[in-house]
Amino acid sequence: MTPFIKAHGAGNDFVIIDERTRRLDLSETAVRALSDRRTGIGCDQFITLHPPPPGTDADLLMRIRNPDGSEAGACGNATRCVAELLFEENGRPYQVIRTAAGDLPAERLPDGRQRVDMGPARLDWAAVPLARAVDTLHLPLPGDPAACSMGNPHATLFVPDLVAAPVATLGPALEHDPLFPERANIGFVQVLAPDRIRLRVWERGAGLTLACGSGACAALVNAHRRGLTERRAAVLMDGGTLEIEWTEGGRVLMAGPAVTSFHGIVAL
Repeated sequence: MTPFIKAHGAGNDFVIIDERTRRLDLSETAVRALSDRRTGIGCDQFITLHPPPPGTDADLLMRIRNPDGSEAGACGNATRCVAELLFEENGRPYQVIRTAAGDLPAERLPDGRQRVDMGPARLDWAAVPLARAVDTLHLPLPGDPAACSMGNPHATLFVPDLVAAPVATLGPALEHDPLFPERANIGFVQVLAPDRIRLRVWERGAGLTLACGSGACAALVNAHRRGLTERRAAVLMDGGTLEIEWTEGGRVLMAGPAVTSFHGIVAL
């Protein structure tokens, strides 16, 4: 039997398995089975924790996989949840978590939220990545999305009414558009005020989720690039609210809740 932790950040939920002392090497088939909400544990992303690479300042290595078994480069909500677990483990308010997208520093705020430095927003077409050189501020796709990378590819559409937006139909169509060689997370944004936006995200490999941390970062970055918001805004999602800031230095900071739902054991 293997212990696991179920956690969520603003409703974006995760199964977390600690492999720092016991290597499991779970296959894509196993990840899909455990991520299934009817016959497994159920999650938006499947997280495993590993020892940090030698010679680094990271506290641990976090591997992120989608419910279909595919790999993800970064996940802001999962990073906050793992940082909170580390805080409970070692009592230090500052942690560094290594991901496929690089090191993500996290800090526990006095109000109990976790704030993660998601690094710089990558705006060049090759860094997103896109299949060819196009203007990332206006992609030649339905809905006129803007694109950037937050460690994984994101496209953001701006809509007048989020309730009426075709998230469940246009989202999967754009996720698999040939312009995105690694597929993409598709965000739908309604700007409520210069410091307040609503967001729903169709996540690649996961579908519609209650929240998406890197998607919230991409939404704020692309909204500011379009002149629709300030550099800091509250991003309201179905599962909760994140506070996003795109600093003058180009880094994106994300603050929000990190909640452990329960501990359990599972037969692999």
